[in-house]
Amino acid sequence: MSQPTHTDTSPAPATQDTWRIGDTVLHSRFLLGTAGHPSPQALHEAIVASGSEVLTLGLKRTLAVPGGSGDNGFVQIIREAARSQGAHLLPNTAGCRSAREAIALAHMSRELLDTHWVKLEVVGDEQTLQPDPFELVEAARQLVADGFEVLPYCTDDLVSAQRLIDAGCRVLMPWAAPIGSGLGLLNPWALRTLRARLPGLTLIVDAGLGAPSHATAAMELGMDAVLLNSAVSQAADPVRMAAAFRHAVLAGREGFRAGLMPTSDVAVATTPVGGQPFVLL
Repeated sequence: MSQPTHTDTSPAPATQDTWRIGDTVLHSRFLLGTAGHPSPQALHEAIVASGSEVLTLGLKRTLAVPGGSGDNGFVQIIREAARSQGAHLLPNTAGCRSAREAIALAHMSRELLDTHWVKLEVVGDEQTLQPDPFELVEAARQLVADGFEVLPYCTDDLVSAQRLIDAGCRVLMPWAAPIGSGLGLLNPWALRTLRARLPGLTLIVDAGLGAPSHATAAMELGMDAVLLNSAVSQAADPVRMAAAFRHAVLAGREGFRAGLMPTSDVAVATTPVGGQPFVLL
């Protein structure tokens, strides 16, 4: 008996769906943070499982160690993993409380890690770690003028986003929820509004994602990528969770590209019968 013929309905290869940070073309839409993993080996394996092409690392942790060697081989592990996957390093200014402090740290990162990319963070509230919109714009404007590709971590407020664009930012990283909370998308409407009002801007949802389904939901809104750390590093099995998020991001992206069905507040019959009853024989 001949075997049935199956039509290949798998999604188009990821290489056909690229995006950019500045002038750099990327394929993976999953950016991975590198802090808090249970061991260097777990960190390395999670990076590989994620398929990420952009890895973030905290500058304060790096610079706290003489020579920038990183504790327990931290920086070297990330460098090796990045090199093996062709990934890029994205240093961040986590922990900074002022524009002045963030600007100084960004310049140190450029010298230490040989990259002009910086994830700009300026904390405005100690309990929620919410970004300070005023200090953030000030720092962004100066760093753009200094030749950096600035990726500011911001709230989902449209007006703040527009001010960062005016400062020269080509990428924004709005939060889904407070850092490390794992709450998921607290305000999908605000993120949807950002996407609709800023159609040509690269938007990366950052912070607050706790489950693969959260990443899928963000990507279904049309976000360009997601960045997360704790959801992987704090999982019972970080490597398996990194792989789960990798697939979740791809699923959400493919759902967005396919076009989601319209929603309705009332039931809509799947199979209309045109007002004529069926005749059963």
